[in-house]
Amino acid sequence: MEFREELTPKQIVEELNKYIVGQYEAKKAVAIALRNRWRRQKLPEDLRDEVIPKNILMIGPTGVGKTEIARRLASLVKAPFIKVEATKFTEVGYVGRDVESIIRELTDVAFKMVKAEKMEEVREKARSIAEEKILDYLVPKKPRRYGSLMEEEEESPAREKFRQMLKQGLLDDKIVEIDVAEKTPAVIGGVVVPGLEDIENQLKEIFSSIGPSRTKKRRLTVKEALKIIENEEAEKLIDMDEVQSLAVKRAENFGIVFIDEIDKVASRSSNKSGPDVSREGVQRDLLPIVEGTVVSTKYGPVKTDHILFIAAGAFHLSKPSDLIPELQGRFPIRVELKPLTKEDFVKILTEPKNALIKQYKALMATEGVELEFTEDAIEEIAKIAEEVNEKTENIGARRLHTILEKIMEDYSFNAPDLKGQKVVIDAKIVREKLGDIVSSEDLSRYIL
Repeated sequence: MEFREELTPKQIVEELNKYIVGQYEAKKAVAIALRNRWRRQKLPEDLRDEVIPKNILMIGPTGVGKTEIARRLASLVKAPFIKVEATKFTEVGYVGRDVESIIRELTDVAFKMVKAEKMEEVREKARSIAEEKILDYLVPKKPRRYGSLMEEEEESPAREKFRQMLKQGLLDDKIVEIDVAEKTPAVIGGVVVPGLEDIENQLKEIFSSIGPSRTKKRRLTVKEALKIIENEEAEKLIDMDEVQSLAVKRAENFGIVFIDEIDKVASRSSNKSGPDVSREGVQRDLLPIVEGTVVSTKYGPVKTDHILFIAAGAFHLSKPSDLIPELQGRFPIRVELKPLTKEDFVKILTEPKNALIKQYKALMATEGVELEFTEDAIEEIAKIAEEVNEKTENIGARRLHTILEKIMEDYSFNAPDLKGQKVVIDAKIVREKLGDIVSSEDLSRYIL
């Protein structure tokens, strides 16, 4: 995978600005980290291996954009990305998730990405094969006999006519009965075990020569059947060994792991006992994959030396210096994200491509309802979000979701009856919907 060279750090920040309000320092740090990965690919091979990623520690309250920055960053360059919560892991030997599963999941993501790209490359050829197979179901070729020899009949005019109809979508709703490869889930003791299907499918591939693969007859529309056969044929056309090899390389060189709630595994006292011992154990288990190790995956061994790790936490009850020194040293770049203000909330509601106001307008439009929020309504919503965050828990921009849902509750419920009408939300309506809740701290805590 080639990095998009035209994206300079400034341009990366501009792209992030389309979805995330403020937090310039954090955006700047991740933009440099991303650009450095492209720079590293341009170095001589002997020097390339020596340049390790500068992992980032984001410090800030919930809902201010930490996860979104990391996620959008990965999508800019189609990099494999996973988010994990540090609290879901416990030290080896205790009940919990094994930290190496982080790398296995990341490689899974890389494999799916590469496979999808490779399938897209052969999509046209797979579509052509699929169309011929559908035609075989609709207009079977009749064999001709030459003495003792049987030969397929040359293509009939009827078949060509059906081919044109198929290409034009005129047969999309016609029902055909096709043979579909059967993928059965792995079952142990009557319980479906997710993930084992992959192992089962690999074993089937290995032993496919022993007997015919299992298929199941299904009645589908031509449109559905075409899609299924096209995907089956595309899988046959791609080299799975190459896909696995590329997936490993992509995970190793471009993978991004976002570790959330890292502050929850920081030891909060010098006299470590009880939970602090377990927290430190998790840190020590995380250390090898962040420092650089080799993890066995079903696609082959994956080196973690050049995977970019972004850790994040609120650090209300602890501080970064409470992390073990070795782990601190592996996150040299520290950025502090600022709490969101009323002005930020106004921008979040209106400016990003996926702004909440735009989402609600689009949702109501599906019911034939035109929705409008006046400027004073948006100001009032932003003001209430800031107030409630100050009085109760500061959950950042997530507060806007709760507030808007409360305002829109009745309109969303009655939307089918409002078809063809225009709904205008102004500051007065906002206060009517939220006034009593905002004035009562207890209600705010539990409802907003």
